[in-house]
Amino acid sequence: MVGSESLSFPEADAVKFLGYLPPALEQSEQARDGTLGRHRPFVTLTFATSLDSSLSLAPGTRTSLSGPCSKAMTHYLRSKHEAICIGVGTAVADDPALNCRIANVSNQPRPVIIDPRARWCVTRQSMVLRRTQSGDGKAPFVMTGLENPPVEAVALVEEHGGKYITLDVDEGGRFRWADILAALHKDGIRSVMIEGGGCIINSLLDPENHELVDSVIVTIAPTWLGQGGVVVSPGRRFEGPTAVPAARLKNTTWIPLGEDAVLCGQLSR
Repeated sequence: MVGSESLSFPEADAVKFLGYLPPALEQSEQARDGTLGRHRPFVTLTFATSLDSSLSLAPGTRTSLSGPCSKAMTHYLRSKHEAICIGVGTAVADDPALNCRIANVSNQPRPVIIDPRARWCVTRQSMVLRRTQSGDGKAPFVMTGLENPPVEAVALVEEHGGKYITLDVDEGGRFRWADILAALHKDGIRSVMIEGGGCIINSLLDPENHELVDSVIVTIAPTWLGQGGVVVSPGRRFEGPTAVPAARLKNTTWIPLGEDAVLCGQLSR
């Protein structure tokens, strides 16, 4: 491995998440599609936040929030999904490995990077490709809005077993989540864990996308980051002239992990 240690997550804690995870990876494709009843992956939205709903101290600033127990939980959740999805801002700021460090994991998840304008400058030293080279990760699928993404980047990603996927963008240069998920399903991915960053999370918490999210798992750290951070706060929703909550969870479970609290639930439709 490239300078990282294996993690473990106690079975006594793991069972608490069973109602919020996708169908088992060992099930047949037909069984998993039948469980979902639709042609898109099972979607888990998960992230770590401070007590003031901040993901980081400032845009582009890597901020550690999760304690060791909830960090191991994140890797356990990754082991239960076929793909991990992040936005390009997180890829640029953090250079994440996007792999699973649970010991003896049978299959690594596929990294997926949402990059409409090809901002991610991938190199052989990018952690996600170093994990691929060392055999404890997979090369990414990169979602782009460019018909002709950078040739060198495409060649490098394909050399490692990944690829660029071109999707249509709207007038604001953004993808539709339905298109992203349909493209992943077409490539055989039946479950995806979406981890951030802020724009990605807030867009999925918008009411128009609630029906695409099957599970929400939020780690809450016992700290305030203060004003000026990247905040989880979806757009205000109105019914006529009256403001109403943008999103609410149902079927909730609170799970203490070390000093953190983990909230699991499903979005109310």
